[in-house]
Amino acid sequence: MRTWIGGAARPINRWMMAVGISLIAIVTNVQAQTPPQATQEIKGLLDFVEHSECQFVRNGSEYPGSRARAHLEQKLNYLEARNLVNSAEDFIDHAATKSSMSGRAYEVRCPEGVEPASIWLNRELQRQRQLH
Repeated sequence: MRTWIGGAARPINRWMMAVGISLIAIVTNVQAQTPPQATQEIKGLLDFVEHSECQFVRNGSEYPGSRARAHLEQKLNYLEARNLVNSAEDFIDHAATKSSMSGRAYEVRCPEGVEPASIWLNRELQRQRQLH
């Protein structure tokens, strides 16, 4: 039996169609994983955020470390599902720098003062790398 696909000018038999569909399914289910070193560094950054005495400021509202971590983990999961995280820097740049909704930069309010979250997290990443 011959099947016509999308008005194509040539017929495709069922076997070829099944192979094609199987290949598409395999390709779309292949998901690159975040490299192990990046995963370890990101976990270290999330632990740092959670246990910090600083308040994470998003869209003008302050959140304690535990809520900030939960929010950043949600953004991380979204990015990882789309294979957009290959390094801790990717995590910082794409998840922890600004609001995806408003575009406003995230800040941290610490006893020493207020600074952009990107600077705060990049400094911590460098500190962690020096320790290891």
